Amino acid sequence: MTRSAEDRLTGLGITLPTPPAGVANYLPYVQSGALVFISGQISQSEQGPIRGRLGDGFSVDEGRAAARASAVSLIAQLKAACGGDLSRLVRVVKLTGFVACTPEFTEHPQVINGASDLFVEVFGDAGRHARAAVGSASLPLGVAVEVEGVFEIA
Repeated sequence: MTRSAEDRLTGLGITLPTPPAGVANYLPYVQSGALVFISGQISQSEQGPIRGRLGDGFSVDEGRAAARASAVSLIAQLKAACGGDLSRLVRVVKLTGFVACTPEFTEHPQVINGASDLFVEVFGDAGRHARAAVGSASLPLGVAVEVEGVFEIA
């Protein structure tokens, strides 16, 4: 018997947050045909935004955890887009990760692995995706990471 994404989330000790609504003139996600485009999800925990800047006192491990937190929010938005049924996911198509960092920082891929790894842990082979990892001088609210994604659903 194959474990569901919900079972895997539970096994990982992850409870999905209530997906936040957009805070400006944009939508948290848009569906076009079988594709769902989810707006960037900032790194945040139950305590609030995860702030920091890689290469300036914020470690790669902390960045990886921040990327994982962004991925949890993406999954929450995906669940909303799927009408509450994560089994509708066909595949994770692409993630784009933004890392707040100094100009000298070059380990963006290692940071965004925190998000990529979670998608594979939760969705198995359907979680494997194309990806970009980009450095940024700053991100909204001073967060360390923001990740957006494209997903195919049934």
